[in-house]
Amino acid sequence: MTNELREMALEQVQFRELLLQITLRDLRVRYKQTIMGFGWAMFMPLVNTAVFSVIFMRVAPLDTGMPYPLFAYCGLLTWNFSAAAFRFAVTSLTGNSNLVTKVYFPREIFPISSVIVSFIDLLVGSLVLVGLNVYYRVPPTWMLMVLPAVLFVHVCFTVAVAMILAMANLFYRDVRYLFDIVLTLWMFSTSVLYPMSLVGGKTGRVLALNPMTPIIDAYRNVLIRGVAPDPSFGWTAGVTVVLLVMAWVAFHRAEVSFAENI
Repeated sequence: MTNELREMALEQVQFRELLLQITLRDLRVRYKQTIMGFGWAMFMPLVNTAVFSVIFMRVAPLDTGMPYPLFAYCGLLTWNFSAAAFRFAVTSLTGNSNLVTKVYFPREIFPISSVIVSFIDLLVGSLVLVGLNVYYRVPPTWMLMVLPAVLFVHVCFTVAVAMILAMANLFYRDVRYLFDIVLTLWMFSTSVLYPMSLVGGKTGRVLALNPMTPIIDAYRNVLIRGVAPDPSFGWTAGVTVVLLVMAWVAFHRAEVSFAENI
């Protein structure tokens, strides 16, 4: 498997120009004929933050240990990155059937491109988070040095799931229809809008197995609280490594049957 992984990595380097071209194409398509363009990357999580802030500050107040708009925006911004990447990745192979059935190149370029485009949205949307930190007088700390590690784990996890979704939808077209339902349930079982400390008992123990919760909490710890990620983030990092290797190898081995199932 080590040799196989090495060959797969070398292929990505060899076809990096193709990845760049497909990413630029997907980026243009996503914001084609829109007035706001990249502004949507900031506008949507900001509007959702305003709505949930009214609910959880006025109607049903939550103790989050920080201003709720900061808590919610950080959660929504980082969750939306993965959710958008998954949403575009699930049809990335079937939507590019004209390319998949032609000359050989590593097909994982398509789900990876979906992740890169969504990552650009994350970077744009983070400008609002910086503004909120300034507004609420949250000072930068040395914990910002940990941010690249959090981003790396988050991106790797997102790439792994994106490849699984793209491959699964190619063989079973029901996946794209079930996707939105599963994604909604996943969001509300993650600490996007509420702290996981509010959920106790058996339900809390089950939800603690969700790998997205330690990732989102790690962002809040590093960017807002100024403390190190919780120990559970290490567990998520380990799961991410295993999941990425398994997903990438499975995707690579299934490529030979992509054209006949497209």
